[in-house]
Amino acid sequence: MFGMSGTLIKEGVGKMSEELVSRKELAFQLYELLDTESLCDKERFSEHNKDTFDAVMDTAEKIAREKFAPHNRKADLNEPTFDGEKVHMIPEVKEAFDTYAESGLIAGRFDFDDGGMQLPETIMMACSSYFTASNPSSTAYSFLTVAAANVIKNFAEQSIKDKFMPRMLTGEFTGTMALTEPHAGSSLADITTNAKPADDGTYRIKGSKMFISAGDHELSDNIVHLVLAKIQGAPAGVKGISLFVVPKFRLDENGEPAQRNDVSLAGLIHKMGYRGTTSTVLSFGEKDDCHGYLVGEAHQGLKYMFLMMNEARIGVGFGAAMLGYSGYRYSLGYAKERTQGRVAPNNKPTDKPATIIQHGDVKRMLLAQKSYVEGAMSLCFYAARLVDELHTAQTPEANQRTAELLDLLTPVVKAWPSEFGPKANDLAIQILGGSGYTREYPVEQCWRDNRLNPIHEGTNGIQALDLMTRKLWQANGAGLVQLQKVMGEDFAKAQHPVSKQLIAELQPYLLKLQKLIPVIGAELAGENQNALLANASCFLTIFGQVVMSWMWIRQAITSEEALNDNVVSQDDEAFYRGKLQAAKYFLDWELPLTDRDFKVLSSMSDSCSAMQENWF
Repeated sequence: MFGMSGTLIKEGVGKMSEELVSRKELAFQLYELLDTESLCDKERFSEHNKDTFDAVMDTAEKIAREKFAPHNRKADLNEPTFDGEKVHMIPEVKEAFDTYAESGLIAGRFDFDDGGMQLPETIMMACSSYFTASNPSSTAYSFLTVAAANVIKNFAEQSIKDKFMPRMLTGEFTGTMALTEPHAGSSLADITTNAKPADDGTYRIKGSKMFISAGDHELSDNIVHLVLAKIQGAPAGVKGISLFVVPKFRLDENGEPAQRNDVSLAGLIHKMGYRGTTSTVLSFGEKDDCHGYLVGEAHQGLKYMFLMMNEARIGVGFGAAMLGYSGYRYSLGYAKERTQGRVAPNNKPTDKPATIIQHGDVKRMLLAQKSYVEGAMSLCFYAARLVDELHTAQTPEANQRTAELLDLLTPVVKAWPSEFGPKANDLAIQILGGSGYTREYPVEQCWRDNRLNPIHEGTNGIQALDLMTRKLWQANGAGLVQLQKVMGEDFAKAQHPVSKQLIAELQPYLLKLQKLIPVIGAELAGENQNALLANASCFLTIFGQVVMSWMWIRQAITSEEALNDNVVSQDDEAFYRGKLQAAKYFLDWELPLTDRDFKVLSSMSDSCSAMQENWF
């Protein structure tokens, strides 16, 4: 059994697979589905090849296994503490962070000119799969740093870049984003943190932020906060928000951390999961001496921060997929070893007990998990590939088409995995039975860690509203047009019976969606607007299930081609047949559940919107 320093059960039923993430699964997603190797033909990635991609993933896997996985459970049981001056955490977290930083992975996706490896987003996502699967809370410190550094790279003036970005990419400085305030969660228009211009060209920041992940710790020499604030006299609402770099320590003339900035830790927040990541309440400017540097133009802060938020939304989706995947893999291993009951025809008392994976209901729960987590992984890798296409587009028109498709899909990439990843974890707990509900087995921690993701980076309800009221209609529906185009191109590749049957099963739902969208467009400005907005989650469900059906059809087409065109090993045949069966499960079991959502939206049901506050 595992104790304070272990993460896996070492003996008996339930031993975790030796692989954190199946290398066959990653190879399938990267090289068979997405042809990631072809990115090496693009100028940006021309100095790489498949060997360098695999070598980077080997490094990530080794670090994750040796430095992150061993203390996942220990970090969960021993949360960071604050003594009034400093944050304290188990030493293994810093050791893991330092090893990650020394490997150069923080700068993996950044340009060579910035000291980075200039790797594709798809490869960096594959690397992140190992870290999220092994220890999501210790991983958060470096991932947030990457996102903050990217905002600085894209929008800050050169002097700010020179001060902070190089040392963020080496891990000497870490980064955060400070958006949320105690009185204003997702409603950023209502933030009250303010900024006053100072004579030296900087600003004095004053306000309070909460739920700031990695907001204070001793892992790095400095912490670089990206803070949303309003300059005095700014327009009301979101149009008056600016973005500032606010370091924990101001820099001296040599660029070294020196005087403590007027940023203080008011306290730590204790969450249900992700316990190894500090969640903080930060006070800025209690002594009226908090120095901040304006990023880009005044009043454009939300636009700049959305670069980080959209990256983070894809990251949240992928993190949810990998936490779901970890629970799935554990419950799969458990189901193959745990014996209980008997299965007909060998169901006499004298017959040997069966492993529980032979029971039909356990197969159902495993298939559901597989369809959720491998489908979600495929969706997130597809989004990562769109990011790579943005970085290598040959024409402005191609760039625009890709950007519109990615914008349309981002709410789904964030929300779908973060809804179904925890559902997979819930099923993993169920498969383990009473053991799954105990802390002696890791699946309950997977669920606790994952339960944050439907809230992270804009709740799933916000994603539903964003999709239905904004992204669907953006640029006159250009994203939807592009989605229909790429789906049609994929479906045209189907040459074998299973894939063709799956496409036929999806077609009626595509037609219903096609008819529903103009109805929604008309009602958004009509008398049923309140009912429609209250039912936005129904549209996200429909759209998400259609997109995920497409993701599974893509996997089915590729798997069927491999089975029909190649001589495959027994292991590979089992892998591809598992893909086909999961695709069939998804379209047979999951897609039809959207019938309720179609009914609610087409009837403009007011069950929710008409409910009165005093009726509860």
